[in-house]
Amino acid sequence: MTARASKDVVLRCEDIAVAYGDVQALHPTSLAFEQGKIHVLVGQNGAGKTSLARVLAGIIQPAGGRFWIRGVEARETNVQLVRALGLDIVHQRFTLPPNFTVAEALELVSARKYAGAFYSHRRLAASWLGELQQAEMSVSPNARIRDLPIETIQSLEIIRALAGQAQFLILDEPTALLSPGGVENLFSRLRQLRNAGVTLLLILHKLREVLAVADTISVLRAGRLVLPPSDIAAVSEQQLSDLIIGEGATGEAHAEATSKRMARDSKAVNLALANVSTRQSEAEPALAALSLEVEAGEILGIAGVEGNGQRSLVNLLTGLMPAQGGALRLLGRDVTKLKHHQRRSIGLRVVPFDRIAEGASLSLPLWENVAIWKAERFRRSRFAPLRIGAMKAAAEKALDQFNVQYESLEQPAASLSGGNMQRLILARELADSPPVVIAAQPTRGLDFRATQYVWGALRRLKHDGASIILVSSDLDELINLSDRITVMRGGRLVAEFAPPFEIKGIGDSMIGAMR
Repeated sequence: MTARASKDVVLRCEDIAVAYGDVQALHPTSLAFEQGKIHVLVGQNGAGKTSLARVLAGIIQPAGGRFWIRGVEARETNVQLVRALGLDIVHQRFTLPPNFTVAEALELVSARKYAGAFYSHRRLAASWLGELQQAEMSVSPNARIRDLPIETIQSLEIIRALAGQAQFLILDEPTALLSPGGVENLFSRLRQLRNAGVTLLLILHKLREVLAVADTISVLRAGRLVLPPSDIAAVSEQQLSDLIIGEGATGEAHAEATSKRMARDSKAVNLALANVSTRQSEAEPALAALSLEVEAGEILGIAGVEGNGQRSLVNLLTGLMPAQGGALRLLGRDVTKLKHHQRRSIGLRVVPFDRIAEGASLSLPLWENVAIWKAERFRRSRFAPLRIGAMKAAAEKALDQFNVQYESLEQPAASLSGGNMQRLILARELADSPPVVIAAQPTRGLDFRATQYVWGALRRLKHDGASIILVSSDLDELINLSDRITVMRGGRLVAEFAPPFEIKGIGDSMIGAMR
């Protein structure tokens, strides 16, 4: 397809470019999207996908180029103008205020506005009830956003956009937070919208999902359009992989393994929980009588719909949440009462849920982010000053081992891309081949190639004899990496699965479905 106008083209771009200072995020790009289709845009992190989407949604000013929505040129970078032309976006990070009711939140962020002469909660709720019923949602307009599951909030974001009469809807990474059943339900809803004449543009990372939902596929690589919108049936999975990461490149970047295989019994239990319970947190249920064991050289996958105790489990294992009962043993030692830094000194490492909020200090230079947890190793005596040169050398070695792309050890962590920031965290946590690792959503938001790299790092660590607990909402990830998968629901471990894994059985256990 070319960027020439046609009666079936609902959105057309001509030489759209995006720059952030000296960085060219998107080179001049021309493409067109036909009406009433599900278009999917793929590419690695930093390929320019979100930059293009934000230009089209009126959020950022392009460095050059023009685009037309239903034949009308969007001459200004203005969200309201773009919405008035029939285009809206559903962001990966939801916009509905958590403390508002459904009706209040939809009213606040929707292009559609309250029509009554006098405001009242009852009339506001009634005004949105029809939209909810039309979308076949059973949620009350008076429910609080914070009390709703992820799938429901995402559906409300779509309702919010459609209430403004959007005919072109962009969804940025819409499956990132969903369970397998939630993904199926979302795709079913999107197909209904397509059949009703709505045009959709999805930004996705997982090729399995792309092949399941796309009518057409486009690929950006390094800010350039390498595949214009093309019929999905005409492109193979291997061709897509080559286009995304570069023809001839391997899906996994193999870093040299520098650690020696651990000389411990392959059946040794490195991590064990025995009837451990916790108090309820603000967002999750209490953990109730949890018992599990992870052997050396084993990856135990933890599956579950988010909010069922996974974060509490990670906080418990890492010493950030106290146990109210039971015992936790690490490498044969009772660590139930030990703090986080004490468990680290024994051999525990963690790849946290959120690499930005929890995994790195964005303002600190790279070398400090890597060496900060090992500072005491760089003193000649208890009261001696830190050997900064040695810390930098160690950080450089770890960063290079994990192929982190950077210019200077002094640059702040905030300057890294998402994939490189995750590699920085891996370098800090895994470079010394720890015996026990907790990996929480280690590839969330990463592109195809970065995901393969993280998977490779965890596999190599497993082969070195480490015990790994992998917490993930991505069943593909769990199935690809895990030796066993246990399902968490309501703060309990409710089922365990061994290979060959059955996706439907795991999904049913996640939501408590009867089989």
